[in-house]
Amino acid sequence: MTQRGRATRPTGPSGRPRRADGPRGGDGAGAPRGGDLGARRARLREVIEPVVEGAGYDLEDLSVSRAGRRHVVRVIVDADGGINLDAVADVSRAVSAALDAAEEAGRDLVAGEYQLEVSSPGVDRPLTLPRHWRRNAGRLVKVTVRGATALPEQRAAGDRQVTGRVVEADDERVVLETDAGRAEHRYAELGPGRVQVEFNRLDEADELDGADEADEADEADETDDIDDEDDVEDEER
Repeated sequence: MTQRGRATRPTGPSGRPRRADGPRGGDGAGAPRGGDLGARRARLREVIEPVVEGAGYDLEDLSVSRAGRRHVVRVIVDADGGINLDAVADVSRAVSAALDAAEEAGRDLVAGEYQLEVSSPGVDRPLTLPRHWRRNAGRLVKVTVRGATALPEQRAAGDRQVTGRVVEADDERVVLETDAGRAEHRYAELGPGRVQVEFNRLDEADELDGADEADEADEADETDDIDDEDDVEDEER
């Protein structure tokens, strides 16, 4: 979900954002004040994370980027069981209100106009934390299993790609169902996991829907036959 039009100065009477007053950076095109984007991201996290967690969700990612003369603040939130669009909208409003309050208190968060985007993780986001694996139980994932001598930031010759279905996951390890059987891995052994899109499952779901529709049609035909028989009996009488 996207919420537009936040600014570091009060908005005008129309409620539309206006450019922040005061001196700008050396490039004259709205360069960030008070440090780089990394520093701004840290200050934004101080404001946003308590709001997200207070609503019962996890802040999965927070990024700040430039889009022309405007900044874009992207917030990714998630929860066990997922998060629906209504919940994303609620979080977006709460985060927006918290940012407004922080700016009114004089905190320098983002220079000039910026766009706030709040959304849930897509299937292409890597699985890097135990909760990511837990929330994808039942899904097919591909992951690199590191060799015994490899550190997390290294890749050893013994590394191998494994594709399996997440059977269970806790804070220490994940169990994958592969073609060779079930295998348990500690997270320290794994690189980022990637959820695999299973088109055959979508086809199976379509076939099931079609079968259900056919059954309903058959039941309707049988009901029509019974009604016809009743009509014939009435006429004979």
